[in-house]
Amino acid sequence: MDIQPFLVAENVRSAGWFRPELVLTIGTLALFLLDIVWRRSQSRARLLSIATLTVFGLSAALLAVQPGTPQSLFNGMIANDAFANFFKWIFLAGGALTVLIAGPSRAYPPSRIGPFFALLVSIVLGLFLMASATDLLMIYMSIELVSMVSYALAGYSKGDRKAAEAALKYVIFGGVASGAMLFGMSYLYGLLGTTDITRFAAAIQALPSTLPYRLGLILAVVLVSSGVGYKIAAVPWHMWAPDVYEGAPTPFTAFLSTGPKAAGFALAVRLLWGSLDVRGSMMGLSVAVGNVPWPAVVGVLSAVTMTLGNFTALPQTNLKRLLAYSSIAHAGYALMGLAANSFVGTQAVMVYMLAYLIMNLGAFLAVIVVERFTGSPTIFEFRGLAHRAPLAAVSMAVFLFALTGLPPSIGFTGKYWLFIAVLDRVPGPGGTWYAVLAIIAALNTAVALYYYARVLRAMFFEAPLSETPVTYPTSYKWLLAGFATATVLFGIWVTPIMDWTRLSLGSFYRG
Repeated sequence: MDIQPFLVAENVRSAGWFRPELVLTIGTLALFLLDIVWRRSQSRARLLSIATLTVFGLSAALLAVQPGTPQSLFNGMIANDAFANFFKWIFLAGGALTVLIAGPSRAYPPSRIGPFFALLVSIVLGLFLMASATDLLMIYMSIELVSMVSYALAGYSKGDRKAAEAALKYVIFGGVASGAMLFGMSYLYGLLGTTDITRFAAAIQALPSTLPYRLGLILAVVLVSSGVGYKIAAVPWHMWAPDVYEGAPTPFTAFLSTGPKAAGFALAVRLLWGSLDVRGSMMGLSVAVGNVPWPAVVGVLSAVTMTLGNFTALPQTNLKRLLAYSSIAHAGYALMGLAANSFVGTQAVMVYMLAYLIMNLGAFLAVIVVERFTGSPTIFEFRGLAHRAPLAAVSMAVFLFALTGLPPSIGFTGKYWLFIAVLDRVPGPGGTWYAVLAIIAALNTAVALYYYARVLRAMFFEAPLSETPVTYPTSYKWLLAGFATATVLFGIWVTPIMDWTRLSLGSFYRG
């Protein structure tokens, strides 16, 4: 039987629901061409910003009409479901906000902003594929698409030695993580006989229970997890983050700290919970691979990640490095939801990724405001900011309170549900592990409050270096006010977010 007509028909059908990604693909190419067409225009940066926002807007319009029922595209390579769509909205929002931040920024001269926007769109395309990939090959290709372009954008500042150093370190760490992940994938394929992750559970159950098979599967899962851990900057794959965050242009750092991290968690949920899950619980996987308590392993990883991130952030004076270590700590918090291994835990991860997008982009925008005026993002430049730029100081205070997890903020909402997910597991088997994890997370929150308070003290209680008011574009003022408002509003009015995440998980969760 000739299956070629069937494959063609399947690809044509799939392309009909692949339209948001196709828009991003075509948009990337169009932006490179428009950059050439408008190279002599005095309004080059503005026109390219509008064109990029148009690409994101068209993709969002097509994403809004995606079907509610899950379906498989391109012969099982991609899942088109509400779970992936939730994260795609986060990526589009992050990309569009980065355009609004980067446009007036001095980090990108008009002659170089066109390629930056085109590459940014291509990263968003890679993030789309990461969130919906259901095949090992597609997972690898999507991660590499995001990584390769990120390497270029991390060192995008021409003549900047710090940016070049950041890009080089990013490439080295990324290459090692990518190689380890690909090696693990080869083991998975060799053991399970398929690259389709939706078939992994049945293949795991069919494996012989002998020691070589068990050890091989454990090794494969650990190696594949290295690629995911590298993307979310979890310990021990975190070492690239501080130098890259500091050296890369700050608008891109803001995006790098949110979009790829959310995509990493989407991939982790789909791979570790949705496919390697043998009995509707990661404990099923532990039985299949030699009684390794995988939820406890993730819990230990969570505890170590948040602890290292917070304690290493304590002595930092550069705000970009401080927020880098803070980002590592927040990856540890979000891992609590994966360790809980439940519907509520995964929902908490989704809420936290949305919260982190809002509060962390806002915090980096405040850093951009100060860095743009003073030329330095150190904590010393924030002294007396309340007198020199009241809106920026108050907004930054709101973001720092949210990052700490204090009410009423969206950061508190996200962290609250992470704690609920962990504490719900305390009465059950292995409850002691979850109780200890909750205590460690609570103690880490107190540590985080200390180094965030250092920034607050500098802004509100220390004398300014100069009485000259900090000037910055009006668009930044609107963005700061919008981020701060959203941070507080969704900390109080959480129903829409909870409903959205619950509906997005409804067809994905297997109970």
